[in-house]
Amino acid sequence: MAQPRVAMIGLGGMGAPMAGNVLRAGLPTVVWNRHPEPARRLGDQGAEVAASPADAARGADVVVTMVTDADAIRSIAFDQGMLAAMAEGAVWAQMSTIGVTDTEQFARQVTAERPDVVLLDAPVAGSRGPAEHGKLVVFASGPAEVRDRVAPVFDAVGQQTVWVGPVGAGSRLKLVNNLLLAFVAEGLAASVALGDALALDRETVLGALRGSPLLSPWAGEKLDRIGRDDYTTQYPLTLALKDVNLVLREVEEGRFLAAECLAAEWQRAVGQGLGAADLTVVTRALSQPTGRT
Repeated sequence: MAQPRVAMIGLGGMGAPMAGNVLRAGLPTVVWNRHPEPARRLGDQGAEVAASPADAARGADVVVTMVTDADAIRSIAFDQGMLAAMAEGAVWAQMSTIGVTDTEQFARQVTAERPDVVLLDAPVAGSRGPAEHGKLVVFASGPAEVRDRVAPVFDAVGQQTVWVGPVGAGSRLKLVNNLLLAFVAEGLAASVALGDALALDRETVLGALRGSPLLSPWAGEKLDRIGRDDYTTQYPLTLALKDVNLVLREVEEGRFLAAECLAAEWQRAVGQGLGAADLTVVTRALSQPTGRT
């Protein structure tokens, strides 16, 4: 079987390393990004650089979108002509985290406007580090008959692909995954900040937590970064907050009160100017006295 020609659209903190892995896997790759510099760097590595989303999609067998939110998808796919330019029978692998409501709306639009295009809902679990090393987990959903066609792409960006059902199921599972991630990150930040508030030596606290059976490898890496006061971005707090809000959007108000409180706390940290840092920067916000008694 011939290798698929792949269009990678969206080259931010996740999209750029994913595109690099697709390119290194030997797949013919065309790239586009709203800001040209990431596309230029991939062009230096052998990718074709497109002038627009429509130009990137034209002639591609698989079109991957990895952007910030549903508004960006709406602009790229519909307003800027990506969907209209796709070849008959092509696959659109929508890998951004945009929630269930918008995913299902876009699926209806694709059915209405381009029934000859196959939409896959395939968000990923993992942050920038796993993306750089091709260790993401893909939560893929959509028609089974195109699995073999997209396998080279998903294999290039991830260590595992979990097929979970029809379009929309992937986004549902991603919300489940992200809510657990949010609570683990919050637990780490709050525990370390509590140690500070109780006047414990932070290294003592970190050493005790590192020996805990509760600590996963992901949490251990985050704890080490907190210990170094290193909040360089792996998963920006603003995006983590966006993903928690996507969870809350899909359920009735008041059902998950802890998640609502977490979102409010993280929104306060974003308001303090911490949104561009890694989500573990919540530790810094929680370690500051509020002035209340």
